[in-house]
Amino acid sequence: MTGQSFDTLCIGNAICDVFAHVEEDFLLQESLVKGSMRLIDTAEAVRLYDKMGQTTRISGGSAGNTAAGIAALGGAPAYFGKVANDELGNAYRHDMRGTGVHFDTPALIEGEGPPTARSMILITPDGERTMNTYLGACVELSERDIEPETVAASALTYMEGYLWDPPEAKKAFLKAAGIAHANGRKVSLTLSDSFCVDRYRAEFLGMMRDGTIDVLFANEHELRALYETSDLDTAIAAVREDCAVTALTLGAKGAMAISRGETVQVPAAKVSDIVDLTGAGDLFAAGFLLGMSRDFDFTTSAELGCLCAAEVIGHVGARPEQSLRQLAGQQGFAL
Repeated sequence: MTGQSFDTLCIGNAICDVFAHVEEDFLLQESLVKGSMRLIDTAEAVRLYDKMGQTTRISGGSAGNTAAGIAALGGAPAYFGKVANDELGNAYRHDMRGTGVHFDTPALIEGEGPPTARSMILITPDGERTMNTYLGACVELSERDIEPETVAASALTYMEGYLWDPPEAKKAFLKAAGIAHANGRKVSLTLSDSFCVDRYRAEFLGMMRDGTIDVLFANEHELRALYETSDLDTAIAAVREDCAVTALTLGAKGAMAISRGETVQVPAAKVSDIVDLTGAGDLFAAGFLLGMSRDFDFTTSAELGCLCAAEVIGHVGARPEQSLRQLAGQQGFAL
């Protein structure tokens, strides 16, 4: 077995969030529905970006946020995600490395593939967000981008369900899962959203049942969708049989960790003001994954996840604004 170098390897869509404050008239001129999210093509992404005026860029993506959270906890995360060799791609790589994430996935050569993915978020004076997402380079992740040494050196490999759409990314994850298991490591998947579950229910269940997935992350809506039931207890009973470990988030009710022999529930961490729920699940995963990599028990891992989620919902943006390691230390976690 390769000596461990990383707590978790996160694999996901490398997306830059580009924010701009605009007037209501801008949305009317662009025929955009306020508060909506749409997928756009390359030409529209370039055109809209040029019209947005002054912008603020924050590196994002679900698994990327989780990797950044693990780094903020003082952990050692790695990340596989595809960007282009362009302005946004270089900024994304700089941001990830700046947080302490190992990120060496080769970039697409500028002009020979799609540009770096970006979600252009238009914020009107009332605070409403209208999102225009261009997937671009991130869907070009392939088996060639899987570094066997990094997979083998990671206690867990974690992938976002969103990446199950591109066929090449699916192959990449299965390759990584095989390498991880060959080296005695664990493999984890987050269901990402209910729509993703509806598209790939049979495949996700198949991977859970054949042991490809050791640790499943879901919220209560996704888990009910997975088992096509409105009753959460029925879904919990089913997933207990299908997957070795399930980390289930319950919003204001906290979280659960479920295995065939044990089920624990912990309350949500206290937060004085809920500002933005974006990234709560990503940061819960960061805490839980770090806990697992450090051999914490279920209760401690889930409590750490809830603490991380509480930090990120207290401000705008899906990445922590303070040292999660310091925050965890103040709460008695031994990291």
